[in-house]
Order: sequence, then structure tokens, then C-alpha cells
Amino acid sequence: MDFSYPQEAEQFRKELQAWLSAQLTDAVIDASARRGHDDEAFETLRAWNATIADAGWAAVSWPQEYGGRGASAIEQLVYAEEATRARVPNPLNTIGINNIAPAIMQYGTKDQKAALLPRMLRADDIWCQGMSEPEAGSDLASLRTRAVRDGDDFVVSGQKIWTSLGHRADWCQLYVRTDPEAPKHKGISCLIVDMSLPGIEARPLVTLSGDADFAEVFFNDVRIPADAMLGPLNKGWQVATTTLSHERAGAARLYAEMQVRLRDLVTDLIAHARNGSSAVDDPSTVRRLGELDTRIKNLEILCQRSISSGMHGGDAFATASLAKSAWGEIGKDLAALAFDTLGPGAADGRWDEFRLTSHALTIAGGTTQITKNITAQRVLGLPRS
Repeated sequence: MDFSYPQEAEQFRKELQAWLSAQLTDAVIDASARRGHDDEAFETLRAWNATIADAGWAAVSWPQEYGGRGASAIEQLVYAEEATRARVPNPLNTIGINNIAPAIMQYGTKDQKAALLPRMLRADDIWCQGMSEPEAGSDLASLRTRAVRDGDDFVVSGQKIWTSLGHRADWCQLYVRTDPEAPKHKGISCLIVDMSLPGIEARPLVTLSGDADFAEVFFNDVRIPADAMLGPLNKGWQVATTTLSHERAGAARLYAEMQVRLRDLVTDLIAHARNGSSAVDDPSTVRRLGELDTRIKNLEILCQRSISSGMHGGDAFATASLAKSAWGEIGKDLAALAFDTLGPGAADGRWDEFRLTSHALTIAGGTTQITKNITAQRVLGLPRS
């Protein structure tokens, strides 16, 4: 595993640092924490997305023809590290950029690519992904939302849930069952859906933290043009598993994020007096901090192994799944330590909110149970049963 940074990558780092220093403001960073609470913060982030996209920094791994920089794997690693440490907000269209765009690049028509990708990158259009259902969460193949061909349209009926930004979205990458008689992995198709079509109802879902970033979406006999299909009929599973082949360093955000959070916690603990002394004077607290620091370093190595594997033709996905599991557990334990030592209300309630949302780290992007199965099969070579 070789992670020496060549001169070109360091120049890339300096260029990015200089641009962020000139453009990234406290107002944008603060808006990131409030985006699920108020519309003003959401629009601040939308404007920021346009700014960063116009400068070519919104998706550096994308080909230049779609608004990216065609960055190398090492440059992507540099970008992930620097953007995370500078607290650059995630794009509003995170799912769109990381999951939907790759499918459009691979399966979309020339007109679809030209019309949809630039607006997605700038957040001119907000995208959601219609996958999870009340009885089909991590198991996409169990989805029941139906699409029946009727002339030049598909008529869609069903429900999606925990749809990120579903109530704000202009477009949806929707997975539907088009052949109920086929094996469950083989009867799924993918549609690009205009969310303003009649018969679509999106209801925001408010989480424990008070955020409204998710929605449940109902499709009531919605007529969707047949030419809105993305990929072949009944081949939605392969569309869903399309990955951004030129994105090879996204895992760097996992360890960089936890490094930033741990540094913030230590800063807050030093400032937090308890019985006349700092919280970091407590031996048990120091021990827990040390354990977290060690686990984050191990996570960094896991992520770098995944990136290195992808660069050299190995199975990057297997190691990335293991890293994702470790990241989720570290996040939960870091949040618990902050809450135990600082108590409720500290640091303007920042740690209270992280305590609530940290539990989602083991669910979002693949539950820990699923990622452990992947690790067992593809890293340890264990049988499926």
C-alpha cells in the first residue's frame, strides 16, 4: 500500500486549500447543521452547491465533460481529506452525485446526460432515490411498487419510505417491479421520474433530532412516460449496483470525518470544567479518548487499503464494507463519550444532536448487518450458510 503524495497531488491540495480559504464561509458551514430545520439554510447550501460546481470542485472524480476534473485516485484522496477537514458541507444531491449520476452516465441518453447532470451538480434540481419501502428496506429485491405498461406510459402505484429529500425533490430515480412473475432480483426496472407529475404525494418525516431530511412518498396511479426508463426493462438490479468507476477515494471521508469530530470533542472537553478541573484530567475519559484515537487510526488504514485495492485492481468493495462498519461503531461510541462527559446542552447542543443521529451511522448506506455479511463472505471467505 503506497500513499506517497506526488508533486502534482500536493499542487492540487494547495489549489483546493486556496480556493476554499477564499470561498468557504462560516455561514455556509453553519447552514450545513441547520439544513434539515429551516428553508433558509437549505437555500444557502443550494447557492453554495452552484458556486462549488461552477468552480469545478463539486465532483472532482467526474469526467470534465460532465463538470468534474477527471481527478486521479490520489487527487480524490487529497480532496476528500481537505474538504472534510475544512468542513465543506456535503452536496445537497449527495445520493444523486454518488449513486444516481453513475447510472445516468452509463445508461442515460445523450440528451438525458446533457439536461440532468449539470443541474444535479449545481443543485438546480434536487434528486431523491426511490428504493426503500415499508417492507423492503435493505432488501431492495423485495420491493412491491408496481409499474404496469399502458400504451406509451407506465402506470406506477406503491409507496417508498425514508426517501432522502423526497419532499424537496424535483426528480426521482425510482425502482419499480415490472415483472411480478420473474425472480425478485430480475423483475425490477428503473425510471427517471418528474416529481411534479399528478398522483405523487411526498410527506416529510421528522426524526428524533428534529430534522426533516426524509420523506415517505406515495405513487397513486402515476403515469410516467415509457421513455423515462433508465437501462433495460427488468434490469433495474444492475442499474442499482452501478458504481462510479472513477470515484476511488470516497472512503477517505470516513476517517477524516472522525478525526475532525474527535479533535472537536477534545477541544470542548478542555474547555469544560468539572469540579474545578478539566474533563480531560479524568483518567477514564483519557482512556476512552485514546481508544477512539487508535480505532480511528485503524479506520484510516482500512480506508487506505480499500483505496489502494481499487487503484491496483483488487476488491475495494469488500474492504470498504468493513471500513463502513467500523466507522458507524466509532461514531456511536464517540457520541456516547461526548454525552457522558459533557452532559446535555453542551457546545450549543451540538453533541446532543450527534448523540441522536449517530445511531443512523450503522444504518444509512448499508446496515451493519449487511456490511458484516459482505465482510464475512468477501474478506474472510466464509460460506453463505
